[in-house]
Amino acid sequence: MSHLNAFSEQIRELAEKRNQCFIDGKELETVFLDAKEQECMTRKQDSLQKRKGVIVKSTVDGMFLGQRKFETEHVVDYVLHFQHLIKQKDAFFLEENRQERRATFIDGKLERDIERIPPPLEKVETAVDRVWTNDREAQRFTYDRQAAVKYAERWWNDYNPQYKKFNDNCTNFISQCLRAGGVPMTGYPNRSKGWWYRSDNWSFSWSVAHSFRWQLSGATTGLRGQEMSAPEQLIPGDVICYDFDGDGRWQHTTIVVAKDKDGMPLVNAQTTNSRMRYWAYEDSTAWTPNIKYRFFKIID
Repeated sequence: MSHLNAFSEQIRELAEKRNQCFIDGKELETVFLDAKEQECMTRKQDSLQKRKGVIVKSTVDGMFLGQRKFETEHVVDYVLHFQHLIKQKDAFFLEENRQERRATFIDGKLERDIERIPPPLEKVETAVDRVWTNDREAQRFTYDRQAAVKYAERWWNDYNPQYKKFNDNCTNFISQCLRAGGVPMTGYPNRSKGWWYRSDNWSFSWSVAHSFRWQLSGATTGLRGQEMSAPEQLIPGDVICYDFDGDGRWQHTTIVVAKDKDGMPLVNAQTTNSRMRYWAYEDSTAWTPNIKYRFFKIID
């Protein structure tokens, strides 16, 4: 990385300005070079205001991942880890998120800096939309919510080597959390049936957000969810499914790890690794006005 030092100071300076912006909300146009990220920051500030919350302290650290050079263009990939101490009424929450970013320099000048989204998984044509299972191997069990939340807190920004890591790892991570809570696997070895992971094989519902969502509402044994009408009805250990575009294709999954002072869920998630994030995801670049949510209480 012989050229990295020439760009690192610009990246560090931008990261510090962006971090300060979480506190005072100033310089949006100069700090967030991408218009979509400016909108995310505005929605985050609006959401905090509605919740009577405020970020009283924000810290950031980072790590460089790599670089590539194309004639006069130089691309640097790096990671930022933000920690926001949020005060809401008389309570404090530590929200964290990890952003993989890509900075583009032309003739040594920073021209573009965006959140780097992993490439989408190749569409699996054999995956079924709705997963129905009646596996008699799954006996009644007790769901240990505390163990599921403990796992979510341990691994939200790391990857358990016992499981495969996917580019889009959100549902794989949530499945691991539920498994840590004692939810039994069902359906092996049929990938279109049940919810399971074994060696180098797994069901679609284990790792694909869309299949996971239909497993929750369609199963009669094993991993099952009771759909609730409002997020405040969820408790730690429950899950939320997201259809960002509102087109019926479910794209993301989170697990509830805590409740804020208004009784609303705070969630952990991966892909864009996040901890104690407000459930509505209004500060996500994937958010659209058409977003749909499904709130599931895990049944044991």
